[in-house]
Amino acid sequence: MSLHPRVVHKRRATITDLPLYYSGHLLKKSTKEKDFKKYYGELRGATLFLYKDDTQDTYTEKLDLEQLTSMELDSPFQRKSPTIFTLTLHTEEMQLKMDNPDTGEEWRGYILTVIKKEIPSKLQLLPGQMLLLQEVLLQEKRRNPPTPQPPLPPRPSFLLSASYSSSSSSPPPPKEGPDHTATEIPACFFNVSRQEAERMLEANPECGGIILRPSTLTNNYALTLRQLTPSGPVMKNYRVTSTNSGFVIELDIAVMVSSLNNVLKYFLEKTEYRLRPYMASQPYDTRIDVSPAPKCISINSPAPKTVPKAQVAPMLRSQTKEELLPPPAKPEEGEYVVPDDPDDQNLKQVQLDGELREVLKLQRETICTATDNEEVTYENQTTEKSHSSMVLWTASV
Repeated sequence: MSLHPRVVHKRRATITDLPLYYSGHLLKKSTKEKDFKKYYGELRGATLFLYKDDTQDTYTEKLDLEQLTSMELDSPFQRKSPTIFTLTLHTEEMQLKMDNPDTGEEWRGYILTVIKKEIPSKLQLLPGQMLLLQEVLLQEKRRNPPTPQPPLPPRPSFLLSASYSSSSSSPPPPKEGPDHTATEIPACFFNVSRQEAERMLEANPECGGIILRPSTLTNNYALTLRQLTPSGPVMKNYRVTSTNSGFVIELDIAVMVSSLNNVLKYFLEKTEYRLRPYMASQPYDTRIDVSPAPKCISINSPAPKTVPKAQVAPMLRSQTKEELLPPPAKPEEGEYVVPDDPDDQNLKQVQLDGELREVLKLQRETICTATDNEEVTYENQTTEKSHSSMVLWTASV
């Protein structure tokens, strides 16, 4: 005999100890399964308990919806088609199916309200159903009140009235540190907003997990980091206040450091160096281009060696007696010429003959390529020319 529904409800409330928000029949299928299986589901708190039927007092399976990362509607809201949701958790992915689209829209509203702590927009529900959602939201907020943020350390007086202009496109200028030198900006500093920094860390986890960025207050900074936890990655943001004596990391117990690099070093030490600064990846070249060789250089054959030319003394060109002897000086008009003595003329002729013979002898020694007949003919001709030129020169004298 089956148990009374009231008894079953009490037993379930005792086992789970969570408030019941919504329940009903549904179909469930994981990515490894081919067909949907029928269950009776109860949404208690942020956990979905699945039973084989509505008479079972012990759940068969439960889903922790706190790990829900996305909930997609695979079919539009129509009166004649079933509703299918795809739930993506940190550890698995599954599908929920409701044959009645109105019931599917209610499941969607309750799940998103409990997870996001707000009523989703564009719900196609009746006013009475919306009132029930508001009561569930108030009850869930009372059960899990938001954790109050710890009070921040007192801000410097010169920053109380400061406001940051969001239209500024340039990062805040570095302040003068305690040593009166300009503060060095770390390489992981990017002039982005909180949302942009979180998107960068989420899209490129291999580039690092810490980004230093401008704060919403003038001359101040913020630090965004992405940490991996057992339940999944978590984004955190910290404020860094710039003062005349250094930089204040605004934690439960404020920490004072001297530079932005020391701010980064402090977070690296506290996270046991499991995080590293965000460094944008740089492109690398994948091709090697060979530049063309100069026209004056040959790649295939080596440059020819330059052989020095032998320095040979030039050969003496054969000269005639007429070329060797300077031309006789012609007396100018009106100049008186003293006639030579006949004995002096005979002496000069003998000396001239001796000089001519010496010249001929030198010429014969230097000319190596001439034959003996050519040498004899050349000597006779030269002798005749010498005698004739001597006779002419004697006659002129």
